[in-house]
Amino acid sequence: MTELSNQQKESWYAVYTRPRSEKKVYELLTQYNFDSYLPLITTIRQWSDRKKKVQLPLIPSYIFVKTKEQNLKNILPINGVIRILKYLGRPAIIRDYEIENLKILLSDTDNISFIDNINLKKGDSIIVEKGVFKGLIAECIKLNGKHRVIVRIEGIENIIEVNIPLSYIKKNNLNNNNDPKIIK
Repeated sequence: MTELSNQQKESWYAVYTRPRSEKKVYELLTQYNFDSYLPLITTIRQWSDRKKKVQLPLIPSYIFVKTKEQNLKNILPINGVIRILKYLGRPAIIRDYEIENLKILLSDTDNISFIDNINLKKGDSIIVEKGVFKGLIAECIKLNGKHRVIVRIEGIENIIEVNIPLSYIKKNNLNNNNDPKIIK
């Protein structure tokens, strides 16, 4: 395809926004009649006094817009937009199937979760918050990549190792009585 025909054809582009401005930018893009997509995931956030379900962007600071390349210049002045994602100096085209993949992933949000930066290290006490081991208190003995932790459960003269996803656990503190205390 020639460069001219690429500019005439509508494609998906990634728009980089200010942090925590994705929803507002999405609303503005919609008001200006841009075909936009903001993949959101529902998660539970806990404050000191309550828990609340909130919708957060699946990919922070990014919104996807389907438009002709020549119309991208009309997106940049919108409040909250920082830039258009580029590849080799040109606006990066996001393929249709990649947008469809995001939609498919979001159709089953029970299997998608955010992993907070818990900075685990060997010897840390953890508590399992989800899954079949919910409530389990154990010791981190190994981080298995970015996605799993191997924990030690001390029993009566034996050690059981369990492989648990990071998104299922929270770091614990031990107080003076050696009783586990959950960090929130």
